[in-house]
Amino acid sequence: MVQLNEEILHKVITKRPEISHKGTFGRVVLIGGNQQYGGAIIMSAEACIKSGAGLTTVITAKENHSALHARLPEAMVVDFSETKLIYQVLDKADVILIGPGLGLAKEMALLLKGILNNQQAEQWLVIDGSAITLFSDYKLSLKFPAQTTFTPHLAEWAHLSGLSFVQQTNENNRAKQALLGAKIVLKSHRTTIYDDAVAYYQNPLGNPGMATGGMGDTLAGMITGFLAQFEKNTDTIAAAVYLHSLIGDALAKDNYVVLPTSISESLPRYMKKFATERN
Repeated sequence: MVQLNEEILHKVITKRPEISHKGTFGRVVLIGGNQQYGGAIIMSAEACIKSGAGLTTVITAKENHSALHARLPEAMVVDFSETKLIYQVLDKADVILIGPGLGLAKEMALLLKGILNNQQAEQWLVIDGSAITLFSDYKLSLKFPAQTTFTPHLAEWAHLSGLSFVQQTNENNRAKQALLGAKIVLKSHRTTIYDDAVAYYQNPLGNPGMATGGMGDTLAGMITGFLAQFEKNTDTIAAAVYLHSLIGDALAKDNYVVLPTSISESLPRYMKKFATERN
């Protein structure tokens, strides 16, 4: 077991090169937010953009477009009904996130299946929230498991892995991760990352103030933003996980509840700090 600390942030977060442009920091596509759960994908998008992704496109229900544009004018938006445009956008993506607020409609399962079937060798995929349930229910398969990360909470992991809460030991979790081949970010009061390359990473940070709706959506957006611009590996995923909780712990010193959007708001400042200390 490797316990995460600030060293992972100094290792992953780098100073931005002087000669750079939007494309330098990755093209990201985020998919989620049905008409009921639009806030989930908006929080993911905010975390992704404020963690530094270069170009971010959100595919979501039309009911969410105005709210998304009002809060994040930096994001581009595509409607679920625009099938041709969806696949054109996906074709250019470096990293894809699907799931926050997606819902369990059959149409969303078909979209997830299409993304899995069309994933390119150089693309990374993050599967979160509803998409984890759809993946399990429809018995879908991964095209590039090593480039896929699932971000389940304990109940979603039980559904995906077949392990009850009591059975979710590190040994059993690692065995199920090896069968999937994908990386697992298992969210709990002490989030753990499982990957064949390491025994497992454990995050020692986090606090009860972070137990609020949208926290996982924000983490998924951060992981996606980090993968878009830094090296695409488990260390980068771990850095996003650790920074998410590091900011949450700092905010909890003065706040009874830590809002996910407050973590996103703090991201540029914290990332600047660690990039500067590294260099």
